[in-house]
Amino acid sequence: MIEALLWDVDGTLAETERDGHRVAFNEAFASMGLAWRWDEARYGELLRVTGGRERLMRDLAERSDAPALAAEREQLAAELHRRKNLAYARLVDDTRIPLRPGVRELIDEAHRAGWAQAIVTTTSTANVEALLSHHLGAGWEHLFAVRICGEDVHHKKPDREAYELALKALQLAPLRALALEDSPGGVASAQGAGVPVVVTRSAYFAADTVESVLAVGPGLHTRLGWFPALDGQPGRVTLNDLVDWHARMDLVSQFG
Repeated sequence: MIEALLWDVDGTLAETERDGHRVAFNEAFASMGLAWRWDEARYGELLRVTGGRERLMRDLAERSDAPALAAEREQLAAELHRRKNLAYARLVDDTRIPLRPGVRELIDEAHRAGWAQAIVTTTSTANVEALLSHHLGAGWEHLFAVRICGEDVHHKKPDREAYELALKALQLAPLRALALEDSPGGVASAQGAGVPVVVTRSAYFAADTVESVLAVGPGLHTRLGWFPALDGQPGRVTLNDLVDWHARMDLVSQFG
């Protein structure tokens, strides 16, 4: 029986990577007079590295025009990341980063049903607050019993630490929770902690292979295109659908 939903943020709650973080990084580069720009393809490559500051460090290490000394690269990455977070908050305020369709409805349905909910992400607390306060209101935190962000972990996804911390805070066994993720790294993090996963495909991970998940589909807004298939009726994915997938867990060939 499911007692809690564990929500990833970037790519799962909103298409923040393509339309938010990438754009904000480019604004940070411009604000420091740097001619660097990450197009969608380059940012997709960098997403294989978890964490915004870590992506900056990877990019700087591969640039011939970046500072030669490691300490200078660290300093530059820290300042770029600070400016990027400010730019990201402005983008959210400008409503350029909506929640993915079906997300708000499922959050509200779970809240009415008395399910515990948690944010389990390795993005920064500031980015989470910017997104959720804008879309869910100033009291958004009452919807989530637990919030695990990048500052709370020593090891970011795909490491299992974030999910283990969430389970400990919720005082739940892994099979009493269900994770909502969009990326292979997020899936690995949840599964490493023993938590079953439902995958909602996002722009940057639309074709990535994910294994041993309860279900995978195009988004919470539709009942079409899911595996295992739903009943094909119009409408969105509901709590009952999550419960059914979870109950069928041992019968789903994808789940090991």
